[in-house]
Amino acid sequence: MGLAVLAVVVLAGLAVFQALLIAGQPLGQFAWGGQHAVLPPGLRVGSAVSIAMYAGFAVLVLCAADALAVLPAGFVDVAIWVLTGYFALGIGLNAISRSRPERLVMTPVVLVLTVVCLVLALQY
Repeated sequence: MGLAVLAVVVLAGLAVFQALLIAGQPLGQFAWGGQHAVLPPGLRVGSAVSIAMYAGFAVLVLCAADALAVLPAGFVDVAIWVLTGYFALGIGLNAISRSRPERLVMTPVVLVLTVVCLVLALQY
């Protein structure tokens, strides 16, 4: 359960970060390749989609930790592995970002999410 809480806290932090990007805060060097200090409208839409995805990921993680039971067990069993793969891919993509701040901050964040999801997937 503790790992699931860690993942939900990290996802909530990422959601707040994306909301700040949507609001026009100059934090773009940490996201979307780091090419824009303030995100243009198209990337702000992407940030909004990210927030919705993080909420879904949090529900999935909590279901995989048996802290929530709103998704079918068979779906959770497969989806937590897919999410693990998604985050593992994110490690590589963040690690090769042209933005040094994105590489240094987001790569370890996604690494934590990957490890948590892997542990939950192996336990589920």
